Amino acid sequence: MTMAQKEPWTGRQIRTGLWVGLVLLLGLIQYAGRASSGTPDRNALYLYSTAVGGAIAYGIILLAVLAIAGFNRDLLCVSLPTTSWRRTLGMAVLLLVGIYVAVAIMDPFLHGGKEQGLTPTGWQGSHAGAYAANFVVVAVLAPIVEELTYRGLGLTLLARLGHWPSIVAIGCVFAFDHGLVQAFPELALFGAALAWFRLRVKSVFPGMLVHGSFNAIALIVAVVA
Repeated sequence: MTMAQKEPWTGRQIRTGLWVGLVLLLGLIQYAGRASSGTPDRNALYLYSTAVGGAIAYGIILLAVLAIAGFNRDLLCVSLPTTSWRRTLGMAVLLLVGIYVAVAIMDPFLHGGKEQGLTPTGWQGSHAGAYAANFVVVAVLAPIVEELTYRGLGLTLLARLGHWPSIVAIGCVFAFDHGLVQAFPELALFGAALAWFRLRVKSVFPGMLVHGSFNAIALIVAVVA
């Protein structure tokens, strides 16, 4: 029995309440920001200020999540996959392809990518340094923090809802925290797929790999397509 399973019911309730409060706050901030500022500048990823702001925001979120979890590795699901790495990587590739196919089918109708507004208008070599900095934030830092937040701590705390209810709940919370409306179904599907994967392999690390690869491919395609 893990430390997370041994935790008293009241302790789990407190952690769940704090986590719910955190993700609700993040979502409300995102929606309020969208309502007041509208769609971000499409060339925002060519600004160092975007990378710095993103790094600070993710750093704060990470500290909050670690504090709520009490730095408990079991609650965060920070462990090696229970499946073989060969099988895990195979599932990761299939999941990544499946997500891309689903998004490709949904996006022409929902226009989620356009709503998010972060796709650059083209490559700007003079701002390559800033783009590289934002690449690290979006493709490395964001997947680490978001997987620990949603598929790590969040999925552990919501596990008592049941297998599929917890997967759906995490997908919806993940989508809500992006502050988007049209892209909500795409993000919810993405978040739910990663939640299913985490439960299957019992580790957040493979999900970080899929999440990071998805973001990295999107950033590369945005400037070379």
